[in-house]
Amino acid sequence: MSTVHIPADQVELDGELILPPSAKGVVLFAHGSGSSRFSPRNTYVAEVLQQHGIGTLLFDLLTREEDQDYATRFDIALLTRRLLAATAWLQANPNTQTLELGYFGASTGAAAALQAAAKMENKIAAVVSRGGRPDMAGEIALSCVTAPTLLIVGAADYGVIELNQQAYALMNCEKELILIPGATHLFEEPGTLQQAAHSAASWFMQHL
Repeated sequence: MSTVHIPADQVELDGELILPPSAKGVVLFAHGSGSSRFSPRNTYVAEVLQQHGIGTLLFDLLTREEDQDYATRFDIALLTRRLLAATAWLQANPNTQTLELGYFGASTGAAAALQAAAKMENKIAAVVSRGGRPDMAGEIALSCVTAPTLLIVGAADYGVIELNQQAYALMNCEKELILIPGATHLFEEPGTLQQAAHSAASWFMQHL
């Protein structure tokens, strides 16, 4: 594991890059509001991806100061810009520049992942949203995404299911919507996060 520092705007974002031997691709994690690269749920999903030979970059989309500001956490344009900065950093890094890239977004991070994927077009091989708010990416971005996209939602995450269904209907790419039985928004119920992580891993394995 290497701790990395990614320049973005006028700040530096801290991250952890893990590349398993002969990794075919690397997945950038865009976490949700009030979360960080140390999010136990994202860390768990990252470990499952690494076990499948997929590299991961968990990084903070916001500095500690920025994260104190509640409005900044929901600034999708800013989060998208940060994700694109990290993507450019990976594309320039000798260790990762030949690897396929994917995005994994949770909560508001899913909206940033989809906006970034819309801008990057075919340079992003796959996107996975877990308990995400893809609707916040906006109609234009959703219709422009070309990367195969998997939306994972808890079957008991009422309200968010409908928002995912609306976003799903606007997308023209290869896509799938999976409901995890018994799961609420944070996938805290026994076994539900494992199911979500394995669904994500198989999607990335298929497309990276």
